[in-house]
Amino acid sequence: MGAPKRNRRTFDKPKDIWNLARINTDNALIKEFGLKNMSELWKAQYELSRLRGNIRNLLAGTGTADAEKHILGRLVRLGIAQEGTPLEKLLDLNEQAFLSRRLQTVVFKKGLARSMRQARQLIVHGFIAVNGRKVDRPGYMVLASEDQGVGYFKHIEIAPVATAQRQSEPKEAQAQQAEPEAKQEPAKEPAAVPA
Repeated sequence: MGAPKRNRRTFDKPKDIWNLARINTDNALIKEFGLKNMSELWKAQYELSRLRGNIRNLLAGTGTADAEKHILGRLVRLGIAQEGTPLEKLLDLNEQAFLSRRLQTVVFKKGLARSMRQARQLIVHGFIAVNGRKVDRPGYMVLASEDQGVGYFKHIEIAPVATAQRQSEPKEAQAQQAEPEAKQEPAKEPAAVPA
């Protein structure tokens, strides 16, 4: 059976948990990236905090060259940084850089889903694959090399919403579509029976 695995938290709660400004910015990020709850955002913030701490240690001279190569190599594989980016520039990264590499965000940006929520639903229900392998975790970090391999695992009929076409349609065409609905005669009320 073996020794049980010790589960550790993968995030830290913010110290100013009831700060209204922080709550509003976090809620905006949750809405933008279609996250389920605050802990998904806190995971990205925790990862970013660990990365910044490691970079500060390297800049202070306490780290090794291998650690620098490891950090930069991981960020390049994820598609967050370019090869040869100086460490000082990596301190400017924010949560959006990590959240934009989640499978849920990549599926939506590729046009495989109409909304972030639908992207999450398709992933959880097993309709999305990465390089032919079904992935059912919306928080899966898509590598830059896997970007082209994101697609449908099973056949599904979803007509993607073409927002550019809707915006380019003339307003007269939209008004003409609305007119026939307005011209329909109202339903006749039954005649009252005298008592």
